[in-house]
Amino acid sequence: MRDIALTLIFLGLIPVMLKYPWIGVLVYAWVSIFNPHKWTFGFANDFPFAMSAGVVTVVSMLLRWKEVRLPINAITVLLMLLPFWMTVTLLFALEPEAAYVRWVEVMKVFFFTLITASLLHSRKQLEALLWVLVLSIGFYGIKGGIFTLAVGGVYRVYGPPGTSYISDNNAIAVALVMTIPLMQYLANTAASKWIKLGMYGTMLLSGVAVLGSQSRGAFLAIGAMVVFMLLKGERKLLLASALVIVVPLVVGFMPDTWTSRMETIRTYEDQSAQARLNSWAMAFNLANDRPLVGGGFEPYTSRVFAKYAPDPLNVQAAHSIYFQMLGEHGYVGLVLFLCLGIAGWLMARRILRASRDRPDYSWAGNLARAMQVSFIGFTVGGAFVNIAYWEVVYFEIVILMGVYNLVRELAPKAPPEKSERALNPAVT
Repeated sequence: MRDIALTLIFLGLIPVMLKYPWIGVLVYAWVSIFNPHKWTFGFANDFPFAMSAGVVTVVSMLLRWKEVRLPINAITVLLMLLPFWMTVTLLFALEPEAAYVRWVEVMKVFFFTLITASLLHSRKQLEALLWVLVLSIGFYGIKGGIFTLAVGGVYRVYGPPGTSYISDNNAIAVALVMTIPLMQYLANTAASKWIKLGMYGTMLLSGVAVLGSQSRGAFLAIGAMVVFMLLKGERKLLLASALVIVVPLVVGFMPDTWTSRMETIRTYEDQSAQARLNSWAMAFNLANDRPLVGGGFEPYTSRVFAKYAPDPLNVQAAHSIYFQMLGEHGYVGLVLFLCLGIAGWLMARRILRASRDRPDYSWAGNLARAMQVSFIGFTVGGAFVNIAYWEVVYFEIVILMGVYNLVRELAPKAPPEKSERALNPAVT
């Protein structure tokens, strides 16, 4: 029944996607992030819904090519350079077969990110994508929060079933941490009080789910985000008061095993932490040996670890967006990745400057600030998890770029000169 329902929904969306190409972006984002097909148990489970949505969107773009406008700026250039360099490193990959499989997957992410930048231009379109991102991830926050409360925090929270980038407990925790500030933005802009209450409830349950994941990296990310909000937020006293009341209650609810795990942050001496350190050392040594191209995608094999890791028997993934990029694509890939993040942060700052003391731009400033908080969650939490290729962070950067272009286009023109008004009284 689930398979049939999902298939009928998708088939019903195809005519809409063909008429409105930007709707195809929303459908693609929903399928690739929420993974609805992985909640089915029949023919739909392995059906390529994301690829199908992508093909329909491309066809729609060809039919309505006048709606396609790709801005050329630092962000879009970096969104082209980074996958280009990943293609170069593919040619020198230490594990060619596994690298090719991952390369195909990652190229789809960047390709559709550029399509998103080409199709979404209005506030309505940008906020529609934001709603899709928040609801797709927020579902797992609601589910995980209820689960954590039901079992007393004894068992860990995990993400979508299947091979999603955010399937494991650490990844879904960072994803939720990144999404919570976006939930707050949508709650503040919602016209309906019920939507506001729903968003605030989702934020609370998502916070509980983050704790239930028992992810130390996400816990550190929350701390960094709170510090930033206290320093930059407009409602510092309200936020501080809420934290004083809510945090002790939630943390006190968690079991002793959770407390013991969080205490290892100070020492970082447990088996999981040592595996991370070993993987980081491997990636660092690999990059130093091959500084330009690294090891290519997926170099996490016994053969590679035997050559570059302190403990060759402890074969693990990079467990860090930074060491993931460094080990797989060398110092060039890491620099391009960091430059893209910096470009996104600077774009948010430009929006904040443009919206300062401008009530008509307040929504843009609030969204830019929420994105900055989300970026901090990704920057800190991502240091301990493999989500460098997760499409949501690239969607966020594209949304910021769209908001900046929109604010710049809507900026009021300078008033006419007095001489012009004198010569032409009709000018006001």
